[in-house]
Amino acid sequence: IGSKTLIKGLECALRGMKVGGIRQVIIPYGPLGYPDYDREHDQIGPKPTTFSGMRALNFVLDNPRVDRTLLFNVKLVRVDRGDGKGGFVRGN
Repeated sequence: IGSKTLIKGLECALRGMKVGGIRQVIIPYGPLGYPDYDREHDQIGPKPTTFSGMRALNFVLDNPRVDRTLLFNVKLVRVDRGDGKGGFVRGN
């Protein structure tokens, strides 16, 4: 969070969560979603893990005839310290 590697809508949703929390995040098409300049989703994620997932996401984002709203189901499993030295808090 805060490293600008997640889409803005997902970052906003994660800020208020606690470890073990579950949330459904609905992100409307626009400035809170994926940016136009990162077509491969290498800079801003989450990035689909499969070719078919990437293809499906790009189809939705590129097609103005479909609803481009994003839906994420998120469970916050742990939170690491920002310095990368562990010290994480794990939920159930």
